[in-house]
Amino acid sequence: MIKEEYRFTTLPNGIRVVTENLPHVSSFSLGFWFNTGSRNETRKNNGISHFTEHMLFKGTSNRSSKKISDDVEKLGGYLNAFTSKEHTCYYGRGVGVHLPKVFDVISDMVQNSLFKDKDIEKESGVILDEYYDIEDSPEELIFDRFESNIFKSHPLHYPIIGTEKNIQTFEQRDFIEYLQKHYTNNNFLIAASGNVNHSEIVALAEQKITSLQKGKVVSKITLAKTNRSDLLIEKEIQQTHVIIGRETFGYVDKDRLKVNILSNIIGEGSSSRLFNVLREKNGLTYQINSFLNSFADYSAFGVYFSTNEKQADKATDLVIKEFDKILKNGITKVELSRAKEYMKGHLIMHLEGTTNRMIRIAQTNLYLNRTKKIQESIDAIDAITLDGVVEVSKDLLNKDSLSKVVLCAKRMI
Repeated sequence: MIKEEYRFTTLPNGIRVVTENLPHVSSFSLGFWFNTGSRNETRKNNGISHFTEHMLFKGTSNRSSKKISDDVEKLGGYLNAFTSKEHTCYYGRGVGVHLPKVFDVISDMVQNSLFKDKDIEKESGVILDEYYDIEDSPEELIFDRFESNIFKSHPLHYPIIGTEKNIQTFEQRDFIEYLQKHYTNNNFLIAASGNVNHSEIVALAEQKITSLQKGKVVSKITLAKTNRSDLLIEKEIQQTHVIIGRETFGYVDKDRLKVNILSNIIGEGSSSRLFNVLREKNGLTYQINSFLNSFADYSAFGVYFSTNEKQADKATDLVIKEFDKILKNGITKVELSRAKEYMKGHLIMHLEGTTNRMIRIAQTNLYLNRTKKIQESIDAIDAITLDGVVEVSKDLLNKDSLSKVVLCAKRMI
């Protein structure tokens, strides 16, 4: 059994604090999580979650942009953030003794940022450059377009980066309104892993987090079913990029783990079916993998590959044929066992760093309202049966339910 030490506290104002003490390490990872992302946006303000994340590094009433980074880096620490479709996280790493300082810096950022007009204008240029980078990166762009296609009746449709127009037109009041609605006590979780003291972090939260409003819990919208559809995107590129897939069970659904194992068998690792069929046997592609990108209530499942234009149809046919083989013949006990060991090994190796452990305990609390133990995840993998994986494959791999997104070179007329 893996030894795990978690503590959880809900403060009177609604802020939640979850920690994992790792006595064998000297460092910590501290994350401030807000349960909001691009799925909480509208067409009019798509991109504001990500833009807000950038702006919180631009200066507060107590610190300049440079001082925000200096106050952490001069202690040998590290400060960063990320935005997803469902969450925004500001996090810092450092040596255990410096946790109070890192906590002070991040708490200052989330409460006292200024959103000066000149900073908004300057940062819009930075984010536009990031937007164009995605447009110029087929491997990134196709995943954005795939999720927009399969979730087109749902806020998960919105890309995290936003739209070119929105990025250029956000104003100070847009950020203030967004923070008042989403950066609230009951939408906020503090997570820490490593050389941490739970009581110290609770005390810091009570002392430092004083300006956030209570707010309301924003309910999630159900996905309205729509007919599957294919999408063709033409760009100035050399290779053809393809995703074949669909929506499926989300993070909170127990059947998601069966899909995860199936995905592993299909296209994760060099011993997977599609790697052997498309790359080893036919030499059609360098990049071939399956994926399962999960949100609270839905996941995006699919197979991605890139190849030259002349081989794209053949590669697509081989993917569908492999799906048909699974539907007709199922999977083997050897494949199931390999997938289980692969997943358990990657889970354990992934959690050798404090940041990944911090992210894990935060996400399980945000999705499940509890800390899911590592051993519980391992036991759940072990409990999956061959029949269970075969059962989910019957619906998941049916070609009539699959959408195809193709990103290719512009056709010459």
